[in-house]
Amino acid sequence: MYCEFSVHCPSCSFDDTKVIDSRVSEEGTAVRRRRSCLRCEYRFTTYERLEELPLFIIKRDGGRQPFDRQKMMAGMLAAVKGRSVDETQIEEIAERLEDSFRSRGTEVSSNEVGLAVLDELRVIDEVAYMRFASVYKNFDDAADFRRELALLEKHANSERAQRT
Repeated sequence: MYCEFSVHCPSCSFDDTKVIDSRVSEEGTAVRRRRSCLRCEYRFTTYERLEELPLFIIKRDGGRQPFDRQKMMAGMLAAVKGRSVDETQIEEIAERLEDSFRSRGTEVSSNEVGLAVLDELRVIDEVAYMRFASVYKNFDDAADFRRELALLEKHANSERAQRT
């Protein structure tokens, strides 16, 4: 079903314009339309974008807050500071994780987010993993680091065994 709607001219406010050209833009996430006013012939561009449903984080205390990719990235960037991890890698991880969370619905627990970030950091940089784990898991003393390091080594050995 095709639905026509009127777009007002930004120059003269006339409510009848015609589409001159349409094309997909922004990596397929929008439709760019060139329009012309039927009264004053002013040309302008409009964009149609899919409206995403909001994604909420369910905190440990049961509270809800909107998902903030920048906040997740800030935590990862702090963990990789001074390491040989490119910021574009972090951006790609953040985008992939957000897409994954959105594919499961409109809510995700803060625990799921933290564990997903840990899984990604473990793969790209073990030091960054330990830094993030120390904050995320609220380490109190050296024993917490030793326990986490043992888990990290166990996981690495398991992965090596699977590859051989």
